Amino acid sequence: MNFNLTAEQRLTQQMIRDFVENEVKPLAAHTDHTHEFPWASIKKMGPLGLLGLNIPEEWDGAGADHLSAAILIEELGRGCGSTALTVAAHLGLACAPLAAFGSDALKERYLKPLARGEMLGALSLTEPGAGSDLKGGVRTTAVRAGDAWVINGSKMWMTNASVAGVMILLVRTGPASGSHALSHILVPADTPGVTVAPAERKMGLHGCKTHAVSFEDVRVPLENLVGEEGRGLHQTLTVLDGGRIGIGALSVGLAQAAYEESVKYSHERHTFGAPLASHQAIQFKIADMATQLHAARLMVYHAAWLRDQKQPINQAAAQAKLFATEMAEKVCFEAIQIHGGYGYSAEFPVERIYRDNRLMLIGEGTSEINRLVIARNVLGV
Repeated sequence: MNFNLTAEQRLTQQMIRDFVENEVKPLAAHTDHTHEFPWASIKKMGPLGLLGLNIPEEWDGAGADHLSAAILIEELGRGCGSTALTVAAHLGLACAPLAAFGSDALKERYLKPLARGEMLGALSLTEPGAGSDLKGGVRTTAVRAGDAWVINGSKMWMTNASVAGVMILLVRTGPASGSHALSHILVPADTPGVTVAPAERKMGLHGCKTHAVSFEDVRVPLENLVGEEGRGLHQTLTVLDGGRIGIGALSVGLAQAAYEESVKYSHERHTFGAPLASHQAIQFKIADMATQLHAARLMVYHAAWLRDQKQPINQAAAQAKLFATEMAEKVCFEAIQIHGGYGYSAEFPVERIYRDNRLMLIGEGTSEINRLVIARNVLGV
C-alpha cells in the first residue's frame, strides 16, 4: 500500500501552495474584515486551470483526478476559508453535476466557460422548509410550458449566488410528493425573474457570498434539464458524496493553518522564563493536534482515492467529512487556548479560522446526518 502522492500530484500541490502563499493568504484578513469577495485571487485561478482542475480536458478542464481537487481545496483552506469554499462550491457542486449528468450541449455552452474560470457556478438545494429533508421539503416548482420550464419558488443559503453566471436548482418537476418528482435545472443568473437577496450576515466566511434567491416565472429552455427528469434527488446525493470530500479537505486546510500558527506562537511566546513550547501542557496539545490532523488528512485522501477508483464512496465520504470537520473544531479551539488572550483577538488569525470552520459541521450534511449515513451503511438499515 503506497500512501505517497504521485509526482504529478506533488507538483500540483506545490504549484497551488505557492499560489496560496502569494495570492490568497495575504488577503485573508482583509477579506474577513471587509466582507469583500476575493475577486483578485479568484480571477487568477482560471488561467492556472484551478477552476476546472478535475473537469475532463474534453470540456476545457485540466483533467486532474479527484485527489488533486481535494488537495486544491485543502491548500486554499490553509490560506483563506472564504476563497476555499467559493471554489469548492463552484467546482464540487456546480461543475460536478454538469460534468456527470449534463448533456453535451449544456457542457459545451456552460461547463466549458466554468472550467476555464470565465464564470463561477452555484448549486442550490436548500429552501425555507428543506434542509436535510430534501425529499419532502422542496417546494420550488418547474412546470413545462411549451418549449420552456417555468420556475417559481425560493432558495436559501445559495453559495456564490451573487457572483455566479449559472445556478443549478433542485426543483419539483412533477405532481408527486416523493423523490421521483425532483429534477436539476440550470438557470443562467441573469434570467428575468431571478432575484438575489442581500448577502447573509454570517459568523465567518465573510468573503464567501451566501444569499436567498427567489424565482418568479423564470423561463428557461427544456434543454436546461441536467440529467434525467425525476432523478434529481439521486443526482444530488451523488454530488454531495463528492462535495463532502471537499468540505473535509477544506477543514483539513483550516486545521493545518491553525496548527501552524500554534507551533509558531509556542516558540515565540515566553512564559515563566521559557518558551511555551517547553511546557508539557502545550506539548500535549500540539501532539494531539498533529495526530488528529494527520488522521483526518488520510481519511480525506482515501475517500478521494476511492472516488478516482470508481468505488463506492458514500460511507467513506461521510466518515471523512464528519471526522475532518470535528477534528478542525477541536484543533482550532486548542489553537485559541494556546494563544491565550491573543487567540481571541482579530490581530491573530486563529479566531477567524475557528469561525470559518464552524459552517463545515453544518453544510453538505450536518454531523448528525453524516452519522446517520455511516450508521445505515454499517447496519444495513
